[in-house]
Amino acid sequence: MSDTETTTTHAPDAPHPLRWPVLGLLGLAQLMLILDITVVAIALPHMGAELDLGRAALTWVVSGYALTFGSLMLLGGRAADLFGAKRVVLAGLAVFTAASLAAGLATGAPLLLAARIAQGAGAAMLSPAALSVVVRLFDGDERNRALGIWSALGGGGAALGVLLGGLITAGPGWSWVFFVNVPVGLIVLVSLARILPRLPRVATGSLDVPGAALVAVATGVLIYALIRAGDHGWLDAVTVVLVATSAASYTAFAAWQRRAAAPLMDLRLLGRRPVVAGTFVIAVTTALMVGAFFLGSFYLQNHQGHGALMTGVLFLPVALLTTAAAMTAGRVIGRLGARLLAAVALTVAAAGFLVPVLWTGTTAMVTGVSIASAGLGALFVVASATALSRVAPHEAGVASGIVSTFHEFGASVGAAAVSSAAATSIAARTSTRAASGFDDAFLAATGVAALSAVIALWLIPSKNE
Repeated sequence: MSDTETTTTHAPDAPHPLRWPVLGLLGLAQLMLILDITVVAIALPHMGAELDLGRAALTWVVSGYALTFGSLMLLGGRAADLFGAKRVVLAGLAVFTAASLAAGLATGAPLLLAARIAQGAGAAMLSPAALSVVVRLFDGDERNRALGIWSALGGGGAALGVLLGGLITAGPGWSWVFFVNVPVGLIVLVSLARILPRLPRVATGSLDVPGAALVAVATGVLIYALIRAGDHGWLDAVTVVLVATSAASYTAFAAWQRRAAAPLMDLRLLGRRPVVAGTFVIAVTTALMVGAFFLGSFYLQNHQGHGALMTGVLFLPVALLTTAAAMTAGRVIGRLGARLLAAVALTVAAAGFLVPVLWTGTTAMVTGVSIASAGLGALFVVASATALSRVAPHEAGVASGIVSTFHEFGASVGAAAVSSAAATSIAARTSTRAASGFDDAFLAATGVAALSAVIALWLIPSKNE
């Protein structure tokens, strides 16, 4: 992979002149990673029918990507610090693009699942390394604006994926949800190779392979336990064993980090209040958003009788409001402060989740999820700005990996929680029982958002702290 430096020169302390085009390209790459979750989810029925995939194989088409993505992001962030963010960004994008081509060409479960795992590995390199570039290229109010754009792509992209998934599946077919990544990935790869600055390496030493293996196992097992809990319950024996195994692996990882010559991360980073507050907000936000998408999509398709394409169209306002809210938050967070903005955004989200409880029907569901997503879109900015505001350059990669890992934790918790909370309504044969189950799930989301608003007021540092 070429590491050719951009020929543009600038003063060492001056902002990089190509930082906004770089942000646009990195954001487009990140958008592919986010879209690949919801786009694929919409295409699963057609994928299963054409490739003769059973329920377990279809589950792993989604879970294999999420598990690999989530469990390797700390490693990806540390690699960016050690080997240079540019190299890791380009390598991750190349792996993701090649794996997308393989997934689209798959004629059976083995190649498809292997390609999805490879996509997750590429994403785990690309996402934290790209975020660390954003943190290092921008500063002050410009960083908040950049994080607003980054967050808008993440939050809005997830909702936009529902629409694109329906359009692609109903049009050229399920394989194009993967093929579309290939030309986009190649264009972004060539462009970034030319203009992405080769930022100085900010860490020395070797990669902590034992530490990386321990944290990957711990994170992967925990995410799998959370996914499994949605089908088998939180107190299922296997789920409990998986959680215990994950806890033991994290304990072993912490012990190893204290004695390793070149540890994967400084554990003191997890004790800093801004990092704790940011990871709390990102986990809650992602859990609530995934829960809203799951419940909204299921309600519209199975309870209201809309097809996949119409469901995608109905989610368009969700994508637009999420994007607009995130970009607006990036502009005002410097004036309002993260603490106040978080409380307001979580209150808006709670109000949105309450709408489908008070009223029924398609309009109420779309309105409620749209309002809630507006609040959640702003929270993505709060989370990133809070967690990454006070990290040193040599910590940017690992800190970005922590934020990205908790993003996946939140997604897994949200999917598992709503699967359990709404299980009776999903299986219900009567509309009364179904409506009751959805009411319970949305009331739970309302309570979580309201409680999180109180916690955010206490946990997030004020502007003067």
